Parts: sequence; C-alpha cells; structure tokens
Amino acid sequence: MATSPTLAADAVLGLLVPLWQWVIGLLVLVTVVVSSRKLLMRGPTRMGGALLLAGAAVLALTAISYLVESL
Repeated sequence: MATSPTLAADAVLGLLVPLWQWVIGLLVLVTVVVSSRKLLMRGPTRMGGALLLAGAAVLALTAISYLVESL
C-alpha cells in the first residue's frame, strides 16, 4: 500500500487564505473611505466619475478574489 501525501501545508494555506481576504478587504475599505472624504472636499463635480471608478475597482477585486478562491 502506498502512503498518502502529507496535507499539512494545504491545511495551513487554507487557514491563511480567508485571513488575507479580510486584510485586502479592510485595506480597500480604508482606501474608499479616505478617497470619498477627499472627493467630498473637492465638490460634486468630480464625484460621479470617481465613484464609478471606485465601484468598478471594488467589483473587480471581488471578482478576482472569488475566482482565486474557486480554484
């Protein structure tokens, strides 16, 4: 009978992946809050395009993290 391979490294990586997703999510949230504050100071003329850009970045990051997780 063949011995099964050691899966300890996969278990540790499985525990770290959700932690990194939380860290990335918190960094994105902080970035969005800081940039939104700066946009509010500048006025409503620049807010439309900037909010669309920030929303697209959040959606892209969400899609990429979902695809990476499903691999």
